[in-house]
Amino acid sequence: MKKYFAEFIGTYGLVFCGTGAIVINDVSGGMVTHVGIAITFGLIVMSMIYAFGEISGAHLNPAVTIGFWASGKLKKKKVIPYIIAQLLGGFFASVCLLLLFPEHQGLGSTLPAGSALQSFVLEVILTFFLMLVIMTVSTGSKEVGTIAGIAIGAVVLLEALFAGPITGASMNPARSIAPAIVSAQLQHLWIYITAPIIGALLAVLSWKYLKK
Repeated sequence: MKKYFAEFIGTYGLVFCGTGAIVINDVSGGMVTHVGIAITFGLIVMSMIYAFGEISGAHLNPAVTIGFWASGKLKKKKVIPYIIAQLLGGFFASVCLLLLFPEHQGLGSTLPAGSALQSFVLEVILTFFLMLVIMTVSTGSKEVGTIAGIAIGAVVLLEALFAGPITGASMNPARSIAPAIVSAQLQHLWIYITAPIIGALLAVLSWKYLKK
């Protein structure tokens, strides 16, 4: 249960701080800025990895959990509990933001700025590179050394910096499902559920080929 509780808290922190930065940027007239939002996402991911990496691996992301299962680094029986813990953490974070900022419409939901296909392809590619980095610096149950948090947080920051204005740079179903449900912004949710999972699985296939 400690692993699942760690995933709950870690994903709560990710969604609360990351989408919270978007909400506060909106209500403050842009004080946080797009760069600030990207940095917030990168720093909270890095922080949660250092906080919970030794306990659960700090997946914080159903696509990452599925990727670790596909790679053989996570037992099948842990996949569903991990994902449930992540979704609950994200949901509680979005509910907290709704209570704090009831006037905000989207609560940091990820929505395509262009076509659905454009965002779908981008999310697949973004998650592919994120998962590929994760696979090289982690074991699945525990993160490796001091570099894992920096490397993974940096990829999240980098991808949020350049792709955020187009797709929201989710790369994480839990990060998108929670605010979408709480704010009833469900029209494009399928993109942010399917694309990250596909990207993660493609990364695992590539990692296995490279490791042969």
